[in-house]
Amino acid sequence: MPKDKNFKDTIFAKGTEITVISSEDENDYISLTDIAKYKTDENPGYMIQNWMRNRNVVQFLGLWERLNNPKFNCLEFEAIENEAGLNSFVLTPKKWIEKTGAIGMTSKQGRYAATFAHSDIAFEFASWISPEFKLYIIKDYQRLKADENSHLSIGWNLNRALAKINYRIHTDAIKEVLIPPDVTPQKQNITYANEADLLNVALFGMTAKEWRLDNIDAKGNVRDEASLQQLIVLSNMESLNAEFIRQGLPQKERLLRLNASAKQMMRSLLDSAGIERMKQLEPPKKSSAQTIEREEIRKLRNSKKKLMLDE
Repeated sequence: MPKDKNFKDTIFAKGTEITVISSEDENDYISLTDIAKYKTDENPGYMIQNWMRNRNVVQFLGLWERLNNPKFNCLEFEAIENEAGLNSFVLTPKKWIEKTGAIGMTSKQGRYAATFAHSDIAFEFASWISPEFKLYIIKDYQRLKADENSHLSIGWNLNRALAKINYRIHTDAIKEVLIPPDVTPQKQNITYANEADLLNVALFGMTAKEWRLDNIDAKGNVRDEASLQQLIVLSNMESLNAEFIRQGLPQKERLLRLNASAKQMMRSLLDSAGIERMKQLEPPKKSSAQTIEREEIRKLRNSKKKLMLDE
C-alpha cells in the first residue's frame, strides 16, 4: 500500500463497518480483517489464511501481481503455487508479502493487527465470504467514490467558473482599449487570443499552442488542466491585466508585471493551509513513461522562459 498521503474512510455493509484507505495514486485498499468479521469476530485472521490456502485464490493473487507489480518475485510465486492445495499448505498474508514482494496486500502485526488488500482483491475475498455480502460492500463503496468525485468536482469547478467570470472583465478591457472601431470579428479574435496567451506565458511559462504540443494526450486545454492554485491566480491576473490595459501600459511591461504578480501569488498560496487542504481534492493524474518525458521537457522549457522573463 502506498505510504504517502493516505486518506481513511469507512463503508458499511449489512451492519459491518469496513475501513477503506485511499491514496493519491487512485488505489483503494480495503480491510480484509473487517470483511472477515462479518463471519467471525474471534479470529478474522484465520478466515483470511483459510481463503489463501485455495489454489485458485493463489493463482488469482499471482495474476494480479503480475499485472500490477513489476517487482513481483515470480520464482517464489511458482514455488508457492506448486504447494497450493496440499493438506499441509499454509499461506499467511505476511508470508505472501515477504516471499513474493507482493503489493496487493499489506499486513500489520501486533495489538491492532489488520490485513488490507487492493479493492480488486478485497472484492474477491468478500465473494468467498458471501456473494450477497460482496454486493452490499460494492454498493456502499460506489457511494463512497461518488461522494469523493462530487466534492472534487465542486471544488475544481468553482475555481474554474471564477476564472471564466473574471475573463469577461478581461475581454471587456481588451475590447474597449485595444480593438479599434470597425475591426472584423476575425481580427478581434486574434487580439483576444494574443492577450490570453500573455496570461498563459506569465503564469504557465508557455502559450496555449506550446502547451498542446507538450501535452498531446490531454483532453482539455492548458486552463482545463490547471491546478486549483493556478486557477485562483489566473482569475486575479485577468483583473490585473484589465487594469493595466486601461492604464495604457505596453504589452511587454504588462507581461513582466503579471509574471512578477503570478510568482508572488503562487508563493502565498503554497504557504496557505486552506489551499493545501483544497489541493487534496484535486484529481490525481496518471503518468505514463511518455507523459513523464514530456513533463520533463515542459519543465525545462518553462524554466528557460521564466529566466527570460526575470531578465
